[in-house]
Amino acid sequence: MPIREKDHIVIRPQGGFTLIELIVVIIILSILAAAALPRFANLQVQARIAKLNGALGAVKGAAALAHAACLASQPQCTATLLMEGVNVTMVNGYPTANAAGIVTAAGISAGPTSPDGYDLQGGGAAAGTPLTVMVTGNDPLNCSFTYTSPVAANTSPNYSLLVTSGC
Repeated sequence: MPIREKDHIVIRPQGGFTLIELIVVIIILSILAAAALPRFANLQVQARIAKLNGALGAVKGAAALAHAACLASQPQCTATLLMEGVNVTMVNGYPTANAAGIVTAAGISAGPTSPDGYDLQGGGAAAGTPLTVMVTGNDPLNCSFTYTSPVAANTSPNYSLLVTSGC
């Protein structure tokens, strides 16, 4: 739009980007996005591994707490232990390897439709029974750990190493 300056009309040229400049900017942004994408994909793997570590810590802590509470109770607990107002099933002084035992004691919400993203495989109330806790996502069986209830009195539960190849 023309502007009057002391009775002279001054026309300022229109500014903008050429098509070549826009294409160069798009190419540069594409290269940056391609370089950053693997880092963002790896964040999901790291998040699943961290989630798995959190569940393992919760299970270990809950087992130790339940065992201590069992030893301190009079008479000593046998089949169930009241923790936080919820009955936790016990075997050999530790939580059983199922939803009514260690999963309840740890406060983990698990199942195919769990909002927490955990699923379970195996488990049971008998001594020495393994329960696999999995993080849903890429390959749940290969993003897991196993809690095995104690096989006899005066023994502790076993925890497998984390399997993270499918996280």
